[in-house]
Amino acid sequence: PVLRLLEAQLQDQRREHEEEMEALKNQVDLMQEELEKQQQAFLQTLQLSPEVQVEFGLQQEITRLTNENLDLKELLEKLEKNEKKLKKQLKIYMKKVQDFEASQTMAPVERRPHERNMQVAVQRKEKDFQGMLEYYKEDEPLLIRNLIT
Repeated sequence: PVLRLLEAQLQDQRREHEEEMEALKNQVDLMQEELEKQQQAFLQTLQLSPEVQVEFGLQQEITRLTNENLDLKELLEKLEKNEKKLKKQLKIYMKKVQDFEASQTMAPVERRPHERNMQVAVQRKEKDFQGMLEYYKEDEPLLIRNLIT
């Protein structure tokens, strides 16, 4: 029984190996055909006059640039959609902030200081920072003095 089991496994492996080999041979054949087509096209291009070769090269470059342009247009459309979505979200958040500020003016006096602190926190989170300040460590006291004044 063990010998038959091993024999069956060996036959299965042999069959899988043969199927893989057949698939790889087919893949190699297809690649060789494609290579031959490309070689033929290249040889035909070399037989053309220099003017026609230049024109052929220009046509290929135009095709490449057109495809690249289409990809960039697609990316631009995605970015514009994202921008519209973000603008809508910004409007919603701005409305919430306005509603919050309006409710603050109607709130009792004893609750105002706590809510005012919350409002400041919201405003700080929404600031848009343009960049960072780079300076040398030894210039720090001068920088701080200038910032204060």
